[in-house]
Order: sequence, then C-alpha cells, then structure tokens
Amino acid sequence: MNYDELIATLKSMANPDNVAGMARYGIRPENALGISMPDLRALAKQIGKDHELALALWESGIHEARMLATLVEDPKSLSEAQAEAWVLDLDSWDICDGLCFNVLWQAPFAYDKCFEWSARSEEFVKRAGFALMAKLALSDKKAPDDRIAGFLPAIKTGATDERNFVKKAVNWALRQVGKRNLALNGKAIATALEIQTLDSKSARWIAADALRELQGEAVRKRLASR
Repeated sequence: MNYDELIATLKSMANPDNVAGMARYGIRPENALGISMPDLRALAKQIGKDHELALALWESGIHEARMLATLVEDPKSLSEAQAEAWVLDLDSWDICDGLCFNVLWQAPFAYDKCFEWSARSEEFVKRAGFALMAKLALSDKKAPDDRIAGFLPAIKTGATDERNFVKKAVNWALRQVGKRNLALNGKAIATALEIQTLDSKSARWIAADALRELQGEAVRKRLASR
C-alpha cells in the first residue's frame, strides 16, 4: 500500500463521533479522524516497518497518520535529527506517548534524550523525556539498576512543573522505576518522600499518588515474589 492509498484508507475509516470523544480526553481534535488504536495497530501489522512511509505519514499532519508513523517506523532507521524534529511537532499527549513507546525507546540515543528532553521547557518535549523514562524502566530488561535509578534526580527536578501533561508523566516515570524490582522500589519511595517536601502542589500530588502505589501491598507482594 503506497502513501496515497494509505491516506485514502485512513480517511475511509474516519469516525466523527470518536473525534468528539477524543477532545474529552484532552486530545486535540484538529486534523483527527477518530480511528481507534486497535484498528491502527491492525493496519500497521499489514504494512510492517517502512521508514520512508513513516516519514510521509508524519508529514501529513493527520493525527492518526502520525500515530501510524510511530508504529511503522523502524527504530534502526530513526535518526537523532528526525527524533528532534518529530518531538518538536508534538501537540498531543497520545502521539507523544505513542512515539516514545512504539519506537523512540528502542533508539540508541533513547537514554540521552530522556535527560535532554526532561530538562527542556516545551510541554510535550518535556513529557516525552519522562514518558521515555517510564518506558525504559518498564521494558529495557537488560539495563542495570544504576542506569534506571539515574532517572530519579531528573524526576525530582521535574516534579515541580505544574502543567498537567508534564506532572502526569513525571509521576508515571517515578512509578515505573519503583515497580521494576525491590531495590528500585526502595529508591523510588525515598525519592517520592523527598518530592513530598517540595513547595509545589504538583510535587505533592506526584508524591502522594506514587507512594500510594509503590507502598501498596499488591506491588510489594509482586516484587517480593520475583
């Protein structure tokens, strides 16, 4: 399926009712078609990995085409310059998270971008930094504990950002670090307790929410059984 055929297929799958629902979940409805993620994943499975097609889909500016681009992009073909260009285009939390979870975390420069982007001021660039931390803590099984624990100082620094999409990603990263194993659970809890003392409404929310899960019986029992 070439680019023009694919765009025509996406437009034929449009669901205006879903677009209205997207807005209620904080997703910008501009240039959106309202296609479900299961349908996009099924389409991506048919396509396979295709770097050139991913570039064209992203440039279309269509919300679902950009999500599809994150699914068909080959991490081995993704350049650092492309990653920087794409992250600057972000204007929606779901595309941000899809970009990080579907392709960026597998890039050789993923850890560098965690720290670079989490220190930036742009809302979705900053979110991407913490979303990447969350995904790497969850999925990079070969990473040593010290590497994952290295996220914690940046998480503490980011905890005072009051923007909703940023604070939720900071919280997400903290919880994923703390759910990796018992040793990191202890370090994440210690960081959450430090965050709790910061003079920031966002920091207090992040700490309380993370501690509720990380000190909970379900997480502690699961980690102890490993």
